[in-house]
Amino acid sequence: MNFKIILGLLALMTLIFTVFYFDFYQNNKNKQYSCENCNVIIVAFDAMQSSHVGTYGYPINTTPNLDDFASNSILFKNAISPAPWTVPTYISWFTSMYPSEHRVVNKFSVYDPPITIVANLRNLTPTAVTLAEIMKQNGYTTVGFTGDAGARGVQGNSIGFDIYVDTPAGFNGFDSSIPLAIDWLKNNSEKKFFMFIHGYDSHGQYNLKNFTKRFVDFNYTGRFNGTIQEQAQLREEGLANGVVNLTVDDVRFWRAWYDEKINDADARFGNFINELKKEGLLNKTIIIVASDHGTEFYEHNRLDHGHTLYQELIHVPLVVWAPNFNGVKIAASQVSTLDMMPTIFDLLNMPVNETVETQMKGQSLISAMKGENVSRDVYSETDYRLFTHKRAIITADGWKFVLTLAEAPGTKNVKELYNLNLDPTEKNNLINSELRIAYELEQKLLKHLMEMKTSIEGPWIIGCSAVYADQCT
Repeated sequence: MNFKIILGLLALMTLIFTVFYFDFYQNNKNKQYSCENCNVIIVAFDAMQSSHVGTYGYPINTTPNLDDFASNSILFKNAISPAPWTVPTYISWFTSMYPSEHRVVNKFSVYDPPITIVANLRNLTPTAVTLAEIMKQNGYTTVGFTGDAGARGVQGNSIGFDIYVDTPAGFNGFDSSIPLAIDWLKNNSEKKFFMFIHGYDSHGQYNLKNFTKRFVDFNYTGRFNGTIQEQAQLREEGLANGVVNLTVDDVRFWRAWYDEKINDADARFGNFINELKKEGLLNKTIIIVASDHGTEFYEHNRLDHGHTLYQELIHVPLVVWAPNFNGVKIAASQVSTLDMMPTIFDLLNMPVNETVETQMKGQSLISAMKGENVSRDVYSETDYRLFTHKRAIITADGWKFVLTLAEAPGTKNVKELYNLNLDPTEKNNLINSELRIAYELEQKLLKHLMEMKTSIEGPWIIGCSAVYADQCT
Protein backbone atom coordinates (compact mmCIF):
# COMPACT_ATOMS: atom_id res chain seq x y z
CA MET A 1 0.00 0.00 0.00
CA ASN A 2 1.24 3.50 -0.80
CA PHE A 3 2.99 5.08 2.22
CA LYS A 4 1.09 8.33 1.77
CA ILE A 5 -2.21 6.44 1.81
CA ILE A 6 -1.21 4.71 5.03
CA LEU A 7 -0.34 8.04 6.64
CA GLY A 8 -3.62 9.49 5.45
CA LEU A 9 -5.60 6.58 6.92
CA LEU A 10 -3.74 6.91 10.21
CA ALA A 11 -4.46 10.62 10.29
CA LEU A 12 -8.15 9.99 9.54
CA MET A 13 -8.37 7.33 12.24
CA THR A 14 -6.68 9.68 14.72
CA LEU A 15 -9.15 12.43 13.84
CA ILE A 16 -12.12 10.08 14.21
CA PHE A 17 -10.81 8.82 17.57
CA THR A 18 -10.17 12.38 18.80
CA VAL A 19 -13.65 13.56 17.81
CA PHE A 20 -15.27 10.47 19.34
CA TYR A 21 -13.28 10.79 22.58
CA PHE A 22 -13.99 14.52 22.88
CA ASP A 23 -17.70 13.92 22.37
CA PHE A 24 -17.66 11.02 24.85
CA TYR A 25 -15.77 13.13 27.38
CA GLN A 26 -18.12 16.09 27.02
CA ASN A 27 -21.15 13.86 27.51
CA ASN A 28 -19.67 11.99 30.46
CA LYS A 29 -17.34 14.39 32.25
CA ASN A 30 -19.92 14.90 35.00
CA LYS A 31 -20.76 11.18 35.15
CA GLN A 32 -17.29 9.78 35.70
CA TYR A 33 -18.31 8.70 39.19
CA SER A 34 -21.47 6.84 39.95
CA CYS A 35 -22.51 4.90 43.03
CA GLU A 36 -25.81 3.72 41.62
CA ASN A 37 -27.90 1.77 44.13
CA CYS A 38 -25.55 2.67 46.99
CA ASN A 39 -27.13 3.23 50.37
CA VAL A 40 -27.14 6.78 51.75
CA ILE A 41 -26.75 7.84 55.38
CA ILE A 42 -26.87 11.39 56.73
CA VAL A 43 -25.48 11.77 60.26
CA ALA A 44 -26.39 15.01 62.02
CA PHE A 45 -24.36 16.20 65.01
CA ASP A 46 -26.81 18.82 66.23
CA ALA A 47 -25.35 22.16 67.41
CA MET A 48 -21.70 21.24 66.83
CA GLN A 49 -19.54 24.29 66.18
CA SER A 50 -16.83 23.55 63.57
CA SER A 51 -14.13 25.29 65.59
CA HIS A 52 -14.52 22.65 68.35
CA VAL A 53 -13.75 19.79 65.93
CA GLY A 54 -10.23 18.42 65.65
CA THR A 55 -10.13 18.10 61.89
CA TYR A 56 -11.12 21.78 61.67
CA GLY A 57 -8.09 22.76 63.72
CA TYR A 58 -9.29 22.47 67.31
CA PRO A 59 -6.24 21.64 69.48
CA ILE A 60 -8.22 19.62 72.06
CA ASN A 61 -8.87 15.98 71.15
CA THR A 62 -12.68 16.13 71.16
CA THR A 63 -13.41 14.19 67.95
CA PRO A 64 -10.90 11.36 67.30
CA ASN A 65 -13.46 9.17 65.53
CA LEU A 66 -14.84 11.90 63.31
CA ASP A 67 -11.28 13.03 62.55
CA ASP A 68 -10.37 9.50 61.49
CA PHE A 69 -13.49 9.23 59.36
CA ALA A 70 -12.74 12.60 57.74
CA SER A 71 -9.17 11.56 56.94
CA ASN A 72 -10.55 8.93 54.56
CA SER A 73 -13.34 11.14 53.22
CA ILE A 74 -13.71 14.62 51.72
CA LEU A 75 -13.72 17.42 54.28
CA PHE A 76 -15.39 20.70 53.36
CA LYS A 77 -13.50 23.43 55.20
CA ASN A 78 -15.98 26.20 54.46
CA ALA A 79 -19.56 24.95 54.64
CA ILE A 80 -22.30 27.42 55.60
CA SER A 81 -25.69 26.58 57.07
CA PRO A 82 -28.80 28.31 55.69
CA ALA A 83 -29.94 29.02 59.26
CA PRO A 84 -28.37 29.14 62.75
CA TRP A 85 -30.81 26.81 64.49
CA THR A 86 -32.52 23.47 64.14
CA VAL A 87 -36.16 23.92 63.10
CA PRO A 88 -35.61 25.61 59.72
CA THR A 89 -32.32 23.87 58.90
CA TYR A 90 -33.32 20.22 58.60
CA ILE A 91 -36.27 21.13 56.39
CA SER A 92 -33.72 23.00 54.25
CA TRP A 93 -31.52 19.90 54.11
CA PHE A 94 -34.45 17.77 53.00
CA THR A 95 -35.73 20.22 50.34
CA SER A 96 -32.60 22.18 49.31
CA MET A 97 -34.68 25.31 49.85
CA TYR A 98 -33.92 28.38 51.95
CA PRO A 99 -36.13 28.77 55.04
CA SER A 100 -37.95 31.76 53.51
CA GLU A 101 -39.03 29.46 50.68
CA HIS A 102 -40.17 26.40 52.62
CA ARG A 103 -41.56 28.71 55.37
CA VAL A 104 -40.92 26.43 58.35
CA VAL A 105 -39.03 29.22 60.10
CA ASN A 106 -40.30 28.65 63.65
CA LYS A 107 -41.87 25.83 65.61
CA PHE A 108 -45.29 27.45 65.28
CA SER A 109 -46.71 29.14 62.21
CA VAL A 110 -49.30 30.76 64.50
CA TYR A 111 -48.56 31.40 68.16
CA ASP A 112 -51.28 33.42 69.85
CA PRO A 113 -52.36 31.30 72.84
CA PRO A 114 -54.76 29.69 73.14
CA ILE A 115 -54.55 29.56 69.31
CA THR A 116 -51.39 27.76 68.21
CA ILE A 117 -50.60 26.01 64.92
CA VAL A 118 -47.46 23.91 64.56
CA ALA A 119 -45.47 24.84 61.46
CA ASN A 120 -45.55 22.00 58.94
CA LEU A 121 -43.94 21.84 55.50
CA ARG A 122 -46.88 20.13 53.84
CA ASN A 123 -49.28 22.81 55.04
CA LEU A 124 -47.03 25.82 54.44
CA THR A 125 -45.45 24.78 51.13
CA PRO A 126 -47.49 21.89 49.75
CA THR A 127 -45.60 21.80 46.43
CA ALA A 128 -42.23 21.07 48.07
CA VAL A 129 -40.78 17.62 47.41
CA THR A 130 -38.45 16.06 49.98
CA LEU A 131 -35.26 14.07 49.62
CA ALA A 132 -36.85 11.07 51.33
CA GLU A 133 -39.81 11.14 48.95
CA ILE A 134 -37.52 11.02 45.93
CA MET A 135 -35.38 8.26 47.43
CA LYS A 136 -38.51 6.24 48.16
CA GLN A 137 -39.73 6.73 44.58
CA ASN A 138 -36.42 5.25 43.44
CA GLY A 139 -36.78 2.06 45.42
CA TYR A 140 -35.10 3.01 48.69
CA THR A 141 -36.36 2.06 52.12
CA THR A 142 -36.31 5.32 54.05
CA VAL A 143 -35.67 5.42 57.81
CA GLY A 144 -34.91 8.16 60.33
CA PHE A 145 -33.84 8.01 63.98
CA THR A 146 -33.72 11.38 65.71
CA GLY A 147 -33.46 13.16 69.05
CA ASP A 148 -36.95 14.70 68.71
CA ALA A 149 -37.43 18.44 69.54
CA GLY A 150 -36.54 20.56 66.49
CA ALA A 151 -35.87 17.49 64.33
CA ARG A 152 -39.22 15.89 65.02
CA GLY A 153 -41.39 14.59 62.23
CA VAL A 154 -44.42 16.80 62.85
CA GLN A 155 -42.62 19.80 61.29
CA GLY A 156 -42.41 17.87 58.02
CA ASN A 157 -39.05 16.18 58.50
CA SER A 158 -40.73 12.76 58.36
CA ILE A 159 -42.30 13.31 54.92
CA GLY A 160 -41.25 10.43 52.66
CA PHE A 161 -39.86 8.23 55.45
CA ASP A 162 -41.15 4.69 55.93
CA ILE A 163 -39.94 4.85 59.54
CA TYR A 164 -39.24 8.06 61.44
CA VAL A 165 -38.59 7.74 65.18
CA ASP A 166 -38.48 10.89 67.27
CA THR A 167 -39.52 9.69 70.70
CA PRO A 168 -39.17 9.95 73.64
CA ALA A 169 -40.03 13.63 73.68
CA GLY A 170 -37.20 15.97 74.50
CA PHE A 171 -33.57 16.53 73.55
CA ASN A 172 -32.15 13.07 73.00
CA GLY A 173 -28.70 12.10 71.80
CA PHE A 174 -26.96 9.44 69.73
CA ASP A 175 -27.24 7.26 72.83
CA SER A 176 -30.94 6.95 71.89
CA SER A 177 -30.89 7.11 68.08
CA ILE A 178 -27.79 5.11 67.14
CA PRO A 179 -28.78 1.85 68.93
CA LEU A 180 -32.11 1.99 67.07
CA ALA A 181 -30.29 2.55 63.79
CA ILE A 182 -27.89 -0.34 64.43
CA ASP A 183 -30.75 -2.70 65.31
CA TRP A 184 -32.52 -1.74 62.10
CA LEU A 185 -29.36 -2.30 60.02
CA LYS A 186 -28.76 -5.74 61.48
CA ASN A 187 -32.23 -6.82 60.37
CA ASN A 188 -32.33 -4.98 57.04
CA SER A 189 -28.77 -4.85 55.71
CA GLU A 190 -29.80 -6.48 52.43
CA LYS A 191 -32.15 -3.60 51.61
CA LYS A 192 -31.24 -0.50 49.63
CA PHE A 193 -31.82 2.26 52.16
CA PHE A 194 -31.67 5.97 52.92
CA MET A 195 -31.09 6.68 56.61
CA PHE A 196 -31.10 9.88 58.66
CA ILE A 197 -29.47 9.72 62.11
CA HIS A 198 -29.61 12.68 64.44
CA GLY A 199 -28.42 13.38 67.97
CA TYR A 200 -28.67 16.34 70.33
CA ASP A 201 -25.55 15.32 72.27
CA SER A 202 -23.81 18.69 71.66
CA HIS A 203 -26.92 20.78 72.30
CA GLY A 204 -27.29 22.99 75.35
CA GLN A 205 -30.47 21.19 76.39
CA TYR A 206 -29.08 17.67 76.09
CA ASN A 207 -28.67 16.35 79.62
CA LEU A 208 -25.03 15.38 80.17
CA LYS A 209 -25.92 12.71 82.70
CA ASN A 210 -22.36 12.00 83.85
CA PHE A 211 -20.37 15.23 83.64
CA THR A 212 -16.83 13.98 84.31
CA LYS A 213 -15.20 17.42 83.78
CA ARG A 214 -12.39 15.72 81.85
CA PHE A 215 -11.84 18.85 79.76
CA VAL A 216 -11.94 21.24 82.73
CA ASP A 217 -8.16 21.64 83.01
CA PHE A 218 -8.12 24.21 85.84
CA ASN A 219 -9.58 24.70 89.31
CA TYR A 220 -12.96 26.21 88.51
CA THR A 221 -14.53 27.95 91.51
CA GLY A 222 -17.28 29.84 89.71
CA ARG A 223 -21.03 29.80 90.15
CA PHE A 224 -21.98 27.18 87.54
CA ASN A 225 -22.36 23.41 87.73
CA GLY A 226 -23.05 22.73 84.05
CA THR A 227 -26.78 21.98 84.15
CA ILE A 228 -29.35 22.39 81.40
CA GLN A 229 -31.30 24.74 83.68
CA GLU A 230 -28.29 27.06 83.96
CA GLN A 231 -27.73 26.95 80.22
CA ALA A 232 -31.38 27.79 79.57
CA GLN A 233 -31.23 30.72 81.97
CA LEU A 234 -28.15 32.12 80.19
CA ARG A 235 -29.83 31.64 76.80
CA GLU A 236 -32.91 33.58 77.84
CA GLU A 237 -30.88 36.28 79.58
CA GLY A 238 -28.91 36.84 76.39
CA LEU A 239 -32.05 37.13 74.31
CA ALA A 240 -33.63 39.57 76.75
CA ASN A 241 -30.60 41.78 77.33
CA GLY A 242 -28.39 41.24 74.30
CA VAL A 243 -25.54 40.15 76.56
CA VAL A 244 -24.77 37.90 79.52
CA ASN A 245 -22.14 38.59 82.16
CA LEU A 246 -19.56 35.81 82.38
CA THR A 247 -16.00 35.71 83.64
CA VAL A 248 -13.13 34.27 81.60
CA ASP A 249 -13.22 31.17 83.82
CA ASP A 250 -16.98 30.82 83.36
CA VAL A 251 -16.50 30.75 79.58
CA ARG A 252 -13.68 28.20 79.89
CA PHE A 253 -15.91 26.04 82.06
CA TRP A 254 -18.83 26.12 79.61
CA ARG A 255 -16.53 25.35 76.69
CA ALA A 256 -15.15 22.35 78.59
CA TRP A 257 -18.72 21.20 79.25
CA TYR A 258 -19.43 21.55 75.50
CA ASP A 259 -16.25 19.66 74.59
CA GLU A 260 -17.29 16.75 76.78
CA LYS A 261 -20.67 16.60 75.06
CA ILE A 262 -19.00 16.58 71.65
CA ASN A 263 -16.53 13.92 72.79
CA ASP A 264 -19.36 11.66 73.98
CA ALA A 265 -21.16 12.11 70.65
CA ASP A 266 -17.95 11.29 68.79
CA ALA A 267 -17.54 8.00 70.67
CA ARG A 268 -21.09 7.00 69.74
CA PHE A 269 -20.43 7.95 66.12
CA GLY A 270 -17.31 5.76 66.16
CA ASN A 271 -19.38 2.79 67.37
CA PHE A 272 -21.82 3.34 64.52
CA ILE A 273 -19.08 3.40 61.86
CA ASN A 274 -17.62 0.20 63.32
CA GLU A 275 -21.03 -1.48 63.04
CA LEU A 276 -21.27 -0.43 59.39
CA LYS A 277 -17.92 -2.09 58.79
CA LYS A 278 -19.02 -5.28 60.59
CA GLU A 279 -22.16 -5.44 58.44
CA GLY A 280 -20.07 -4.96 55.28
CA LEU A 281 -21.94 -1.77 54.40
CA LEU A 282 -19.21 0.86 54.37
CA ASN A 283 -18.09 0.26 50.80
CA LYS A 284 -21.58 0.44 49.37
CA THR A 285 -22.86 3.40 51.37
CA ILE A 286 -22.53 7.14 50.83
CA ILE A 287 -22.21 8.86 54.22
CA ILE A 288 -22.62 12.57 54.84
CA VAL A 289 -21.76 13.93 58.27
CA ALA A 290 -22.75 17.50 59.12
CA SER A 291 -24.13 19.82 61.74
CA ASP A 292 -27.25 21.92 61.38
CA HIS A 293 -25.61 24.89 63.14
CA GLY A 294 -23.00 25.82 65.70
CA THR A 295 -23.37 27.27 69.18
CA GLU A 296 -22.10 30.53 70.59
CA PHE A 297 -19.90 30.43 73.67
CA TYR A 298 -19.44 34.13 74.34
CA GLU A 299 -17.81 35.01 71.00
CA HIS A 300 -20.31 37.89 70.86
CA ASN A 301 -21.24 37.99 74.56
CA ARG A 302 -24.05 35.44 74.55
CA LEU A 303 -24.64 31.68 74.66
CA ASP A 304 -26.68 29.27 72.54
CA HIS A 305 -27.82 29.73 68.93
CA GLY A 306 -30.50 31.07 66.60
CA HIS A 307 -30.09 34.69 67.64
CA THR A 308 -27.31 35.81 65.22
CA LEU A 309 -25.74 34.95 61.87
CA TYR A 310 -22.12 35.14 63.04
CA GLN A 311 -19.73 32.42 61.88
CA GLU A 312 -19.75 30.52 65.17
CA LEU A 313 -23.39 29.68 64.39
CA ILE A 314 -23.39 29.10 60.62
CA HIS A 315 -19.90 27.77 59.76
CA VAL A 316 -20.51 24.05 60.19
CA PRO A 317 -18.71 20.71 59.72
CA LEU A 318 -19.43 18.86 56.48
CA VAL A 319 -17.75 15.56 55.56
CA VAL A 320 -18.65 13.30 52.61
CA TRP A 321 -17.67 9.65 52.24
CA ALA A 322 -18.31 8.18 48.78
CA PRO A 323 -16.98 4.66 48.15
CA ASN A 324 -14.03 4.59 45.73
CA PHE A 325 -14.37 8.28 44.91
CA ASN A 326 -11.07 9.60 43.59
CA GLY A 327 -11.12 13.09 45.05
CA VAL A 328 -9.29 15.50 47.29
CA LYS A 329 -9.02 15.15 51.05
CA ILE A 330 -9.90 18.76 51.74
CA ALA A 331 -12.31 20.86 49.66
CA ALA A 332 -11.65 24.54 50.27
CA SER A 333 -14.58 25.94 48.29
CA GLN A 334 -17.29 27.85 50.11
CA VAL A 335 -20.47 25.77 49.87
CA SER A 336 -23.84 25.47 51.58
CA THR A 337 -25.39 22.52 53.37
CA LEU A 338 -28.27 23.05 50.93
CA ASP A 339 -25.90 21.25 48.55
CA MET A 340 -26.37 17.86 50.20
CA MET A 341 -29.54 16.93 48.33
CA PRO A 342 -28.30 17.60 44.76
CA THR A 343 -24.95 16.00 45.65
CA ILE A 344 -26.68 12.77 46.70
CA PHE A 345 -28.59 12.65 43.42
CA ASP A 346 -25.39 13.27 41.47
CA LEU A 347 -23.38 10.62 43.34
CA LEU A 348 -26.17 8.09 42.77
CA ASN A 349 -26.58 9.16 39.13
CA MET A 350 -30.26 9.52 40.01
CA PRO A 351 -32.26 11.67 37.59
CA VAL A 352 -34.79 14.14 38.98
CA ASN A 353 -37.47 16.02 37.12
CA GLU A 354 -37.45 19.69 36.20
CA THR A 355 -39.70 20.62 39.12
CA VAL A 356 -37.18 19.27 41.63
CA GLU A 357 -34.26 20.81 39.73
CA THR A 358 -35.99 24.18 39.98
CA GLN A 359 -36.80 23.68 43.66
CA MET A 360 -33.21 22.91 44.68
CA LYS A 361 -31.18 26.01 45.51
CA GLY A 362 -28.12 23.95 46.35
CA GLN A 363 -25.56 22.70 43.85
CA SER A 364 -23.85 19.34 43.43
CA LEU A 365 -20.52 19.16 45.23
CA ILE A 366 -18.90 16.56 42.97
CA SER A 367 -16.70 19.17 41.24
CA ALA A 368 -15.57 20.49 44.62
CA MET A 369 -14.88 16.93 45.75
CA LYS A 370 -12.53 16.60 42.78
CA GLY A 371 -10.65 19.69 43.89
CA GLU A 372 -12.18 22.29 41.61
CA ASN A 373 -12.83 25.76 43.01
CA VAL A 374 -16.61 26.13 43.02
CA SER A 375 -16.83 28.81 45.72
CA ARG A 376 -19.93 30.93 45.41
CA ASP A 377 -21.93 33.47 47.37
CA VAL A 378 -24.18 31.78 49.93
CA TYR A 379 -26.95 33.04 52.17
CA SER A 380 -28.18 32.45 55.70
CA GLU A 381 -31.21 33.69 57.61
CA THR A 382 -33.00 33.57 60.93
CA ASP A 383 -36.37 34.56 62.35
CA TYR A 384 -35.57 32.92 65.66
CA ARG A 385 -38.64 32.75 67.91
CA LEU A 386 -39.64 36.22 66.65
CA PHE A 387 -36.89 37.78 68.77
CA THR A 388 -35.03 38.78 65.62
CA HIS A 389 -35.16 38.75 61.82
CA LYS A 390 -31.77 38.68 60.08
CA ARG A 391 -30.45 37.93 56.60
CA ALA A 392 -26.83 37.54 55.46
CA ILE A 393 -24.76 37.06 52.34
CA ILE A 394 -21.28 35.53 52.57
CA THR A 395 -19.37 36.05 49.34
CA ALA A 396 -17.01 33.65 47.64
CA ASP A 397 -14.10 36.01 48.28
CA GLY A 398 -14.68 36.36 52.03
CA TRP A 399 -16.93 39.38 52.57
CA LYS A 400 -20.02 39.16 54.75
CA PHE A 401 -22.98 41.52 54.89
CA VAL A 402 -25.65 41.10 57.58
CA LEU A 403 -28.98 42.90 57.53
CA THR A 404 -31.12 42.97 60.67
CA LEU A 405 -34.64 43.58 59.42
CA ALA A 406 -36.04 43.89 62.95
CA GLU A 407 -34.94 43.00 66.45
CA ALA A 408 -35.99 45.32 69.25
CA PRO A 409 -39.09 47.53 68.87
CA GLY A 410 -38.13 50.44 66.62
CA THR A 411 -34.98 48.70 65.33
CA LYS A 412 -34.97 48.23 61.57
CA ASN A 413 -32.44 47.62 58.80
CA VAL A 414 -29.29 47.54 60.93
CA LYS A 415 -26.33 46.74 58.69
CA GLU A 416 -23.01 45.00 59.34
CA LEU A 417 -20.05 44.32 57.04
CA TYR A 418 -17.06 42.10 57.79
CA ASN A 419 -13.94 41.03 55.92
CA LEU A 420 -13.70 37.41 57.04
CA ASN A 421 -10.23 37.00 55.55
CA LEU A 422 -8.82 39.66 57.89
CA ASP A 423 -11.42 39.51 60.66
CA PRO A 424 -12.70 35.91 60.98
CA THR A 425 -14.20 36.56 64.44
CA GLU A 426 -16.32 39.46 63.13
CA LYS A 427 -15.25 42.11 65.59
CA ASN A 428 -14.64 45.00 63.17
CA ASN A 429 -17.82 46.26 61.47
CA LEU A 430 -16.73 48.04 58.25
CA ILE A 431 -20.18 49.30 57.29
CA ASN A 432 -19.12 52.96 57.49
CA SER A 433 -15.71 52.62 55.84
CA GLU A 434 -16.28 50.21 52.92
CA LEU A 435 -19.27 51.96 51.42
CA ARG A 436 -19.00 50.58 47.88
CA ILE A 437 -18.68 46.95 49.00
CA ALA A 438 -21.50 47.39 51.51
CA TYR A 439 -23.78 48.82 48.83
CA GLU A 440 -22.99 46.06 46.31
CA LEU A 441 -23.57 43.30 48.83
CA GLU A 442 -26.78 44.87 50.06
CA GLN A 443 -28.07 44.93 46.49
CA LYS A 444 -27.16 41.26 46.04
CA LEU A 445 -28.92 40.40 49.29
CA LEU A 446 -32.02 42.37 48.34
CA LYS A 447 -32.13 40.57 44.99
CA HIS A 448 -31.93 37.26 46.84
CA LEU A 449 -34.77 38.34 49.15
CA MET A 450 -36.93 39.16 46.14
CA GLU A 451 -36.22 35.69 44.74
CA MET A 452 -37.37 34.28 48.07
CA LYS A 453 -40.52 36.40 47.69
CA THR A 454 -39.55 38.32 50.81
CA SER A 455 -40.48 41.97 51.18
CA ILE A 456 -37.89 44.00 53.03
CA GLU A 457 -40.76 46.09 54.39
CA GLY A 458 -42.18 43.14 56.28
CA PRO A 459 -44.19 43.32 58.42
CA TRP A 460 -41.48 41.98 60.74
CA ILE A 461 -43.23 40.96 63.94
CA ILE A 462 -41.23 41.12 67.15
CA GLY A 463 -42.70 39.00 69.91
CA CYS A 464 -42.36 35.55 71.40
CA SER A 465 -42.91 32.30 69.56
CA ALA A 466 -42.22 29.34 71.85
CA VAL A 467 -39.80 26.53 71.13
CA TYR A 468 -39.31 25.28 74.68
CA ALA A 469 -42.17 24.45 77.03
CA ASP A 470 -41.30 27.16 79.57
CA GLN A 471 -41.38 30.06 77.09
CA CYS A 472 -43.93 32.78 76.36
CA THR A 473 -45.86 32.02 79.54
